[in-house]
Amino acid sequence: MTRPAVVLLSGGLDSATVLAMARADGYDCHALSINYGQRHGAELIAAARVAVAGGALSQRTVSVNLDAIGGSALTDSSIAVPSAPSAGIPITYVPARNTVFLAIALGYAEVLAAQAIFVGVNAVDYSGYPDCRPAYIDAFRALAAVATRAGVEGHAPRIEAPLLHLSKADIIRRGLELDVDYGLTVSCYNADPLGRACGQCDACHLRAQGFSAAGVPDPTVYFFA
Repeated sequence: MTRPAVVLLSGGLDSATVLAMARADGYDCHALSINYGQRHGAELIAAARVAVAGGALSQRTVSVNLDAIGGSALTDSSIAVPSAPSAGIPITYVPARNTVFLAIALGYAEVLAAQAIFVGVNAVDYSGYPDCRPAYIDAFRALAAVATRAGVEGHAPRIEAPLLHLSKADIIRRGLELDVDYGLTVSCYNADPLGRACGQCDACHLRAQGFSAAGVPDPTVYFFA
């Protein structure tokens, strides 16, 4: 018996951990990465590395040009990535990104007859994005049950968000227990083509704080070093 699952894999710390957790739970993982016009394209190269190292059965990349609508520092090169946390929802929020990602994953899961979709959203140490909250995941679970043939027939894939209530330090500890090589991952919003980090953006701060709180070295390479 196989247990196919779709794992949304960005190439960052969180999704690498989710892939390892899904594998540890006995799923046959098919990694799905999204090229959405992000300025930090090095994460897609990282995703391919992580998929191989993490034992995914397959990895594919789907392109959706969210840069065509802009509205985010991650998709519009005319908007600077902030170097300090801001009040409220930051400009690095990409409108509807997780909804688009999960919708594509839902279609892919139906094609694969996958039992689950894994996504690395987190509502503890995160940037305040509205589509990383428990209420959002609950709403998408309800959507999955009515939006597809699989759902209407009573076997919609489960939407699994195992990091939802974990701190960044707890995520890192769990990943290390599962032998995740975080040196393969890219978290930075301003990463250079080699995947080296800026050390200034919100994602860099959250990652550094997580490794510090976990009490383990951060393998991030910075482009100013």
